Amino acid sequence: MCGIVGLFSKKEVISSNLGLHLSKMLESMSDRGPDSAGLAIYGKPTARKTKIMVQSQAPETDFKRLKKFLLSKKSLPFDLKIHSTHAVIKLDIKNKDLVTGFIKNTFPNLRILSVGKKMEIYKEVGKPVEVVKRFSIHKMQGSHGIGHTRMATESAVTTLGAHPFSTGEDQCLVHNGSLSNHNSLRRELIRKDMIFETENDSEVAASFITDKMKCGQSLKEALESALIELDGFFTFVVGTENGFGVLRDPIACKPAVLAETSDYVAFGSEYRALTSLPNIEKARVWEPEPATVYFWGH
Repeated sequence: MCGIVGLFSKKEVISSNLGLHLSKMLESMSDRGPDSAGLAIYGKPTARKTKIMVQSQAPETDFKRLKKFLLSKKSLPFDLKIHSTHAVIKLDIKNKDLVTGFIKNTFPNLRILSVGKKMEIYKEVGKPVEVVKRFSIHKMQGSHGIGHTRMATESAVTTLGAHPFSTGEDQCLVHNGSLSNHNSLRRELIRKDMIFETENDSEVAASFITDKMKCGQSLKEALESALIELDGFFTFVVGTENGFGVLRDPIACKPAVLAETSDYVAFGSEYRALTSLPNIEKARVWEPEPATVYFWGH
């Protein structure tokens, strides 16, 4: 049992308070997952820039070393902002592969959580209220975002095991449920050079979607492929650069609710996740159908 939330902004009144709304939504789901929590926030991109999110268990030491190392590369302009155990490195897109290579080869204690022009991922062990406070999520702005609070069932409770999982640029996934064929899928994806950081079945689902989209499928087509190739129970919310998609398995045993107004589209594992949103009483509220892909994009 885990809790999922998502919010897609249609107007600036929601975008300017996206982090605050998502924080309240996720905190309301605390009893669905006390082990770890995380959010992905999609902010405004900067032309020709990308962001690399990294996490450290010893941030004071590791981030100081990282900054010193990057400063030593004179022709490599960057901006580094530290948020507790996470850091955001903003740099020219042309230097993305170079810097990710530096991090992987030079800083074994750092973990790359995500790469993208808009997306930032913040996740840690602990309850949503603790994670939200640690990273000041309530102050963040953005066009859309998704969040997750986890009750671990099949893998260790760690920062890397928390959701969202990002396996492609500006792509991430949160999951409530359990996949029965994730081990065989993981082996198949490894043969396609996909890299895994955890034993979590949800990371396999994220990698599956990324692989399908790399092969030319749209998000809708990738999620439809999941209905055919993934075994188990699941509710997915998948974030992309432009919006988010929702999918429930054909049995749809995991709870889910959607709400839409002229200002936003919101997702929650339960309706109580939506009650703090503006004008929720005027929203169109419905339960997403089984085996049906929903998507909202800018």
